[in-house]
Amino acid sequence: MVGSNLGRGIKPVVTVPLSGWVAKDSPSSHPFACGFPATRFPQQDGFDQWDPNCGNGKLNQQNLTGVAADTSIPADAAFDGEMVSHLVSQFGTAARGGVPIYELDNEPVLWSSTHRDVHPEAVSNDELGSKGTAAAAAIKAADPSAAVLGPSGWGYCEWVASGVDGCGPGPDSAAHGGLNLSQWYLKNMKDYSDAHGGKRYLDYFDQHFYPQISGDKTPEANALRLRSIRSLWDPTYVEESWIGPSGVNAPPLQFIRTMKSWIDRYYPGTKTAITEYNWGALDDINGALAEADILGVFGREGLDLATMWGEPKPTDPGAYAFRMYRNYDGAGSKFGDISVSAASTDQGQLAIYGAQRRCDGALTLMVINKTGADLASPLSIAGVPGTAKAQRFTYSPGNLSSIVRGADLPVRHGSVTTTYPANSVTLLVVPRAGR
Repeated sequence: MVGSNLGRGIKPVVTVPLSGWVAKDSPSSHPFACGFPATRFPQQDGFDQWDPNCGNGKLNQQNLTGVAADTSIPADAAFDGEMVSHLVSQFGTAARGGVPIYELDNEPVLWSSTHRDVHPEAVSNDELGSKGTAAAAAIKAADPSAAVLGPSGWGYCEWVASGVDGCGPGPDSAAHGGLNLSQWYLKNMKDYSDAHGGKRYLDYFDQHFYPQISGDKTPEANALRLRSIRSLWDPTYVEESWIGPSGVNAPPLQFIRTMKSWIDRYYPGTKTAITEYNWGALDDINGALAEADILGVFGREGLDLATMWGEPKPTDPGAYAFRMYRNYDGAGSKFGDISVSAASTDQGQLAIYGAQRRCDGALTLMVINKTGADLASPLSIAGVPGTAKAQRFTYSPGNLSSIVRGADLPVRHGSVTTTYPANSVTLLVVPRAGR
């Protein structure tokens, strides 16, 4: 897999295990090895219809305690170092085109649920912290040029609390200075760095973000999908889910900005990442509008790395949201890579994001009409004297199978006016004067 990705110019993020166990070799077809076999636990609430020896690990709705060695072998930080060394031997170091980033496990606070046959105990701050620093040190020893990323929590509860505390302040937090899990994780990584000559062991502070909405495409769900993107940045947006007043009553998430504020306080210089996200409806124009808006927010807010979980099919509208930024003309032309200030009077209706392209100096402006009506709006562009022309590319319900190149628009004294179709994404490209 790594070789295939690298051969296509893809930069893989490879996960190393932290739970203490990895799977033994298993048969390639049924019957598989399983954590709660009937041969060991003959009485269980249910069994797999395809592998009748494999139970669900419950008796009278209570979890059974598995025997980890039935399916798994111990794996500590030394295993992680050997894993990285093997990949270096196959593909070279990160600095020479090998695996660039290693992730310190995945959603570890869920181990007691997702991996309860080998890790039934709730994950504490100390366990996550000590295993994370040990693995990070092993990775850096095997490939000093590789980046390390973590802790990759599943969502709100894991952002702020260990498995011991659940979903808010508790005894584990109290024993660690009252810090939430993210804050303490960053501090612990910095403390470890300070104790080892200032060497950096965590390069990316990473969390997963999934909006707590259904995958429906009703008018109500579509509207909520577009609103919920504000949780990434807006200090005035209150979550309309169990995270908000009807549940744990968290303050406005403004998540990327909050991540950066935690970094600034507890481990300055760490980059930000969201290695799992998906707002859904990628097979619909609404999902494409959401994805285009999300990518604009990622750029404007300075998120350093993002990877989608569950990518769209190449023909899905969601794929065109990526193309609008990465290949809008089919010839590899891209949205700019130097962010510039851009805003509309109402980002909830007509959102705008801007960047200058380093290679040719062109200004690129992404305008997303999130409403069901055509909107005509003047757009002022600073620094464009006299007259110019803006190239126009649009993705809309009028043609969901291609990005349409429209007629160029005149830019007079820094102003351009056009109509943005309902539920559309429009890219304006203003070449640098003289080009």
